[in-house]
Amino acid sequence: MTGSEVPLAFRLAYVPGVTPTKWVRIWNERLPGTPLTLVGVPAADAAGLLRDGGADAGFVRLPVDRTDLSAIPLYTETTVVVIPKDHEGTAVEEMSAEDLAEEIVLHPLDDTLGWERPPGRPAFERPATTEDAVELVAAGVGLLVVPQSLARLYHRKDLTYRPLTGVPESRIALSWPEEKTTDLVEEFIGIVRGRTVNSTRGRPPTPPQPKAERAAKKGGAARKPAAGRTTRGGAGGSGGTRSAKGGTKRGKPRRKP
Repeated sequence: MTGSEVPLAFRLAYVPGVTPTKWVRIWNERLPGTPLTLVGVPAADAAGLLRDGGADAGFVRLPVDRTDLSAIPLYTETTVVVIPKDHEGTAVEEMSAEDLAEEIVLHPLDDTLGWERPPGRPAFERPATTEDAVELVAAGVGLLVVPQSLARLYHRKDLTYRPLTGVPESRIALSWPEEKTTDLVEEFIGIVRGRTVNSTRGRPPTPPQPKAERAAKKGGAARKPAAGRTTRGGAGGSGGTRSAKGGTKRGKPRRKP
């Protein structure tokens, strides 16, 4: 490789809360010569990053405008309410939107749930980010409703969370520019969908090996008889067989006529 040549790379964007580790590991196993670069991006900016060529594909939160972006829905996240550890909600396994009617519920500007009307009572002002809102929950200002992955991402020892029913849920998808569905994008789609390396839509299967080559890999090539030695029933079979001590068994001497 000359100094001007740059190895082909794949750029993968991901929004907060998504953990792409499993897919990155599989990529590195299957394509060790093609680096994968991770690009963290706020959920609101993910679609713009893909359109501008800042990444080849990305894990985003739906919905996305599918006019020019393709998207494969992957999974739906559980919605939870983040509460202080001394909150009465810790006494139950899950809560409902009605349980928050008298609570102040923070609604950050980077909210990912797309509320028509958030539950509870609104705070005096909206926090700039979800991370800021978590700090306000710890300070006793209010509660916060988020996808479970974000509650884990911004976890604090003095806070916990409970699943919340009757509220919107966030869906994660793999998205990429439709007009830039490259071979590497197809490769990553196959990984995310669980295709095996020998899938017809994945990498080409390994060609079958000749029998002699398979035998050589298992136990080495077949041994040839040493010089001067023959096998039983061979052309020189009258020479006798090997004894356990390495000598030869001699037959009875012929009598002279």
